[in-house]
Amino acid sequence: MKKQSIKFAFLLIIVALNLGCDQFSKVIARKNIAPYEQIDIIKDRFTLTLVENTGAFLSAGSNLPNFVRIIVLTILPIIVLGYGLWFLYSNKHIPRLMQVGICFLIGGGIGNIYDRIVYGSVTDFLHMDFVLFRTGIFNMADVSIMVGIGLLLLQNLTAARIKKQEATQEEVSA
Repeated sequence: MKKQSIKFAFLLIIVALNLGCDQFSKVIARKNIAPYEQIDIIKDRFTLTLVENTGAFLSAGSNLPNFVRIIVLTILPIIVLGYGLWFLYSNKHIPRLMQVGICFLIGGGIGNIYDRIVYGSVTDFLHMDFVLFRTGIFNMADVSIMVGIGLLLLQNLTAARIKKQEATQEEVSA
């Protein structure tokens, strides 16, 4: 087996782990939480509340006509996720942190798209309210997506810092 194939298989495992954690947590939530029931995990600060979201982030797009919602919230994301997988497979020299970040984005994206196709909505059930930091209701796919974005930002900041250090060293050497 070629090194490239092994690397891609490892990346697919990261995608599958993100997808599996998301879907497993949603199955548990659907079976154990009644719609709109609020279960305190940390005294009104971290709660479980089951909702079905027909839109995107914070229900954006839930009032769109059905055919537009299908195009914007299902078909276009499938194309983008497919491109992400192709990008990972075809680019051999992208930084490892960027590869992992993209895997988290793809895994989370597939989790929410799967819900949208199978159930007609995305199952959300986590909510945090720490006074200064408050979220909408979200799921583990959303966590994967946010971690993926964080890893991509970290990769970008690290690369920029290294580039700046190299430029400074060149100026000193000149």
